[in-house]
Amino acid sequence: MASFASLKSAIFDREEKKQQYQAHIRGLNAYDRHKKFIKDYVGFYGKEKSSSIRWPVKTDQDTLREGYRFIRSEEDDMDTSWEQRLVKRYYDKLFKEYCIADMSYYKSGKIGLRWRTEKEVVSGKGQFICGNKHCDEKEGLASYEVNFSYFEAGENKQALVKLVACERCAEKLNYKKRKEKEQSEKREREEHRRRKRNRSRSDEDTDSEDSKEKRREGKKTSASTSKPKEDDDDHFDEFLEGMFP
Repeated sequence: MASFASLKSAIFDREEKKQQYQAHIRGLNAYDRHKKFIKDYVGFYGKEKSSSIRWPVKTDQDTLREGYRFIRSEEDDMDTSWEQRLVKRYYDKLFKEYCIADMSYYKSGKIGLRWRTEKEVVSGKGQFICGNKHCDEKEGLASYEVNFSYFEAGENKQALVKLVACERCAEKLNYKKRKEKEQSEKREREEHRRRKRNRSRSDEDTDSEDSKEKRREGKKTSASTSKPKEDDDDHFDEFLEGMFP
C-alpha cells in the first residue's frame, strides 16, 4: 500500500505536470495547438499506432458510402489525467464538426459535402485550411453552417455542420443564391420601368385629350366672339351701302 508521502508526491507531480502542459499550450497558436492535441490524443488513446502511420487512402465515394470516422479506442483507465481529458474533449468536438466540399459544379448550385478523412482531420484541412477540396488557402477563412444530408449505417441522416471557406470559395458557396437574387432584383427593376412607361403613356394620352378639349373650347370661344364682329360689319355695310357702285 502506498504511503501518504508517496501519494502526496504523486499528486504534487501530477499538478506540476498539468501546469507545465497548460503553460506550453498557452504559448501555441490555434493550428500548432491543434497538432499538439492530435498528437497527444494518439499517444494517450492509440498507443498501438505510430505517429508516422500512413493513413488509408479513400475516395470521396468511399467516404460518403461508409461514413468514415476515427477509430476510437476506449479508455483503459477511468482515472485519466487532465491532459488526457483535455485532448479527449477536443477530439470529441472535432468528431463530425467540419465537412469538406466539392465545388466543381457550384454555378448550378450543386455543392457536394462529405465528412473529413482522418488524414484531413490531422492536417487541419477543413478547419485551418479552406474546406473546398480543391483549395489550400489558409488566410481569410470564415465558418458557414450548412445542412449535410448523408447516408450512414443504412439510414438517411441530416446534420448541421460547419464548412470553413476562404473568401473566394465562400462566393462559390453562395453563387446560385446570389445570382437568383440579382435576377429577381433585375426583374423587379424592369417591371418598375415598364409600369413607369405605361403611366407616362397614360399621362400623355390624358394630356392629349385635355389639349383637344381645350382646342375645342377655344374654337367655341372664338366663334362666340366673332358674332359681334359680324354684327358690326353689317352695321358698317349699312352705312356704306351705295357708296361703291
